[in-house]
Amino acid sequence: MISNSNSPEEYIESLPHDRKSIILKMREVIKSALPDGFLECITHGMLSYVVPHSLFPEGYHVNPKQPLPFMALASQKNYIALYHMGLYGDETMLNWFKTEWPKHTSKKLDMGKSCIRFKKAEDIPFELIAELSKKITVNQWIERYELALEKK
Repeated sequence: MISNSNSPEEYIESLPHDRKSIILKMREVIKSALPDGFLECITHGMLSYVVPHSLFPEGYHVNPKQPLPFMALASQKNYIALYHMGLYGDETMLNWFKTEWPKHTSKKLDMGKSCIRFKKAEDIPFELIAELSKKITVNQWIERYELALEKK
């Protein structure tokens, strides 16, 4: 479900009531844990947490007009999605997350390359999401991103 919202508040306001409360809670957890420097905005119709052009003027290599993406949160048709590019780009971090998952929930991990899917609000391990959100600083993310581009 892609939103045409222009701001995080507009995005949240557009959600159905049952999704609004869970997105608000996840947003609060993410924003309170993210290291300084990341910016909340709307990209690709989702709540996004990015490295702003003021810190990384090159922007996202696919579209340099876009800021460098890091995390995103979206209400999809059948689930809540949390996208974390650090899980996609860092095998050590991915292994850490997979090891930590069963310590926080008995639910099976439903995950794509960078997308963690939650079908029920009560299945979201908020403490783990907070830990994940604070694991990479803006400067670390920029370094990892540039290193990944060099390898290509």
